[in-house]
Amino acid sequence: MYVIVDIQGQQFKVEQDQKLFVHRLNAEQGSIVEFEKVMLIDNDGEVKVGSPVIEGAKVIVEILSHVKGDKVLVFKKKRRKGYQKMNGHRQQFSEVKVKEIIA
Repeated sequence: MYVIVDIQGQQFKVEQDQKLFVHRLNAEQGSIVEFEKVMLIDNDGEVKVGSPVIEGAKVIVEILSHVKGDKVLVFKKKRRKGYQKMNGHRQQFSEVKVKEIIA
């Protein structure tokens, strides 16, 4: 059984006991968070699609940790003009584990 759930504007395909990285959530480490924007449920070939969401369905996750992603370097240059600019960015993520899927 898997579901497609909207977590902070991104859609994820999740299953029971799966770990995944999502954009940082404003909750403490070890806390339980519920997401109610379930868009699709596949229960062994029986597919239920919401329009846009399925009423009464939700995904319960536990926040395992807050981590930083890899550094991304952004380099801009215009040739023959002497213009160079370097910028770096590290995205904040939360590692979550799917505890329960209520369909």
